[in-house]
Amino acid sequence: MTILISFVTIVMLILLVMAGVGVGGWRVLFGTVIPYAAIATFLLGFIYRVTLWARSPVPFRIPTTCGQQKSLDWIKPSRLDNPHTGLGVVGRMALEVLFFRSLFRNTRSEVREGPRLVYSADKWLWAAGLAFHWSFLIIFLRHFKYFAEPIPAWLLTIEHLDGFFQVGLPVVLATDLIIVAALTFLFLRRVVDPRLRYISLVADHFALFLLLGVALSGVYMRYFAKTDITRVKELATGLLSFQPVVPDGIGLVFFVHLFLVSVLLAYFPFSKLMHMAGIFLSPCRNMANNNRARRHINPWNYPVKVHTYEEYEDEFRDVMKAAELPVEKD
Repeated sequence: MTILISFVTIVMLILLVMAGVGVGGWRVLFGTVIPYAAIATFLLGFIYRVTLWARSPVPFRIPTTCGQQKSLDWIKPSRLDNPHTGLGVVGRMALEVLFFRSLFRNTRSEVREGPRLVYSADKWLWAAGLAFHWSFLIIFLRHFKYFAEPIPAWLLTIEHLDGFFQVGLPVVLATDLIIVAALTFLFLRRVVDPRLRYISLVADHFALFLLLGVALSGVYMRYFAKTDITRVKELATGLLSFQPVVPDGIGLVFFVHLFLVSVLLAYFPFSKLMHMAGIFLSPCRNMANNNRARRHINPWNYPVKVHTYEEYEDEFRDVMKAAELPVEKD
């Protein structure tokens, strides 16, 4: 049911833009107004979520530890899995953000005949996640050519490396194939595995279908629909300069692609996709584990009156002597 609801929602969004542009002729609405509204929603929502997380108090050092902590000099510490310096935290975060190190070390467990609990590696999830995120980043960077004139050399280099296959015209870009394959695997994984299917929510499938819709509409527009790139760039530069113009000759599939991208931007700050920013604000990742080297005092602690042992003994010395308990002062 969750899959059906998510799929029908995406189909209705596509039909909405097709009816609005193809039948109603609302090109300005879907070409300028909705993209501007989506960008504003993305920026405001992103800032709100990050500010909310940044203001959350973290009174204790709670880093996730996966190795030996720094202690005695003759005990070798794990500088990346249990960093005790800021440089170690930067290295750990870099490996996590760029290469998904914790996901690479992830294992899955299942109960088999016996019964016995069996652990196994789960590298396919790591590979699909890494392929999707890197492909999405490269595709995102490639799209800057529609906003820049002249196109920077580094952008042309990225596109050249992405199209190293040199198959056909237009050149087949590797990231276009990889991102579709990775998203398909992530979706099928949630469908085939009964445990994942049980815990999957509408939001999980909706995000996958929305990303697939963006990717497939972009692939169709590049390789099959043959959209006029010059007019698309004219629209993109107009949006960037706040002088939007929707030129004639832009196909309907472009408006579908742009509308799905706008929905993704507006939906992003309020979804699980915000882990893009949340990873940097996670106290389990961004803190150095130096609890043995420094004393961390909880800032929430307020002054309280304590009853020292000396005061306790002065108060009950006679009773303690009568009970033959040892006292420090006679």
